[in-house]
Amino acid sequence: MTRFSSSAVLLCAASVIACSPPSATDSGASYTVSRMAQPETRGLDPEAMRKTVAAAEALPRLHALIVARHGEILAEHRFRGSPLDRPVNIKSASKSVLTALAGIAIERGVLKGTEQKIAPILRADIGADADPRVEDIEVGHLLTMRAGLDRTSGPNYGAWVASPNWVRYALSRPFVDEPGGRMLYSTGSSHLLSAVLTRASGRSTHALAQDWLARPLDISLPPWPRDPQGIYFGGNDMLMSPKALLRFGELYRQDGVIDGKRILPHGWVEESWRPRTTSPWSGNSYGYGWFSEELSGHRVHFAWGYGGQMLFVVPDLELTVAMISDPSPHPRSESHVPQLHALLAQGIIPAAERGAAAERS
Repeated sequence: MTRFSSSAVLLCAASVIACSPPSATDSGASYTVSRMAQPETRGLDPEAMRKTVAAAEALPRLHALIVARHGEILAEHRFRGSPLDRPVNIKSASKSVLTALAGIAIERGVLKGTEQKIAPILRADIGADADPRVEDIEVGHLLTMRAGLDRTSGPNYGAWVASPNWVRYALSRPFVDEPGGRMLYSTGSSHLLSAVLTRASGRSTHALAQDWLARPLDISLPPWPRDPQGIYFGGNDMLMSPKALLRFGELYRQDGVIDGKRILPHGWVEESWRPRTTSPWSGNSYGYGWFSEELSGHRVHFAWGYGGQMLFVVPDLELTVAMISDPSPHPRSESHVPQLHALLAQGIIPAAERGAAAERS
């Protein structure tokens, strides 16, 4: 993950928003704009959004942008890439979806709670010579990336996914901290959570996601890659359309309720957003699969996938924003994700603030 600070985001914002060029084309084709905020809309200032969309359009790796306020989509744009209703790879934003499944599993009694030890569930993949601290790892440690095991992400990722048994490999990593210690961002930890859900329920993570999220939300959530033992990849490579990702964000913005029906356990959103550790890379706080930060005077919670797959929720503005980017940028750009935060901080949030002010006038 890219290290960046709030000051870097604001500096980036100044250049992104102020220097936006007029609409451009991608390989000679016109960008598709489905809907734009108009003066009569209730939640977004149209002039601020016009400048923000121009800035977004100028980012070559940004594919799609959807903005909703008060539960209504007020701006949706496909600049390049797949249609807004076609599932795409949301990369590590999958981790936020996976933690929603964990919350539902606890409510339904599939899991006993966040303090439940995972070793009895994954016993078959724990070696006889395993570090005894593996017995102390809890479900909550996986949700917050504090299992204590050495990371499988970053430079260790290739060896992990090339291994014949991803669960066993992740459990055999050496301990570099105690369970419940500092944040060690590792997709291996989220994959262990997927394995825990599968073993505890007797059903695949995809089947649980279909029954517990996709159908209630009326979204498409097709199968995604699995490990050699058939466990669905935990915390990476889920497939969701930009519209489906936004609807998932709306579920969290409304405290686990959608269309008047409770999907997530009462209090799970608050628990998921409560700061429990801090990312050593970004400095953002981290809860159950969600990052949080302060932007332009507002608390922002977000799901973050590699390359710029972003889902932002700003509760006090009743604002939800989905951004989809190129999932495999070559060469890798260290500036793209800060530019996406800049669009939110200096473009979309001010548009919502002005819209809110207009509503009160």
